[in-house]
Amino acid sequence: MRCPCCSGLAYENCCGPVHATQNAASPEQLMRSRYSAYALKKWAYLLATWHSSTRPAELQDDNSQWLKLVIHHSDNHTVEFSAYFKDGVQYGLLHEISNFAQENTHWTYVDGTCKVSNFKPERNDECLCGSGKKFKKCCGAA
Repeated sequence: MRCPCCSGLAYENCCGPVHATQNAASPEQLMRSRYSAYALKKWAYLLATWHSSTRPAELQDDNSQWLKLVIHHSDNHTVEFSAYFKDGVQYGLLHEISNFAQENTHWTYVDGTCKVSNFKPERNDECLCGSGKKFKKCCGAA
């Protein structure tokens, strides 16, 4: 299985080991693993990798289908990314600058500044599902 974080690697060589150990080597690796956790609905992992000062009591499935992750910038404590999703028949784009900190020697998600907007893939865009096909010949054909 390809990793949901769009790294191009197999899940067992990318986010799978991070999900198993809950220990990412960098903020970007944690961001990718958290995106994959949302896509795979690994709620316990998401809570375990959330900084204790900002961690919610619980997470609820919003039934979104996460389609594509694009990392724009990453440094020692922040990651800027865009995440494309589908909620029912509506497509959306979440753009966030996330903040990370180490807690008990593990990287954790602290908080972020995000903007969510509607997104409509164009017919000739590459399909968000990663098939390599044009949207009109893949997910847009339905």
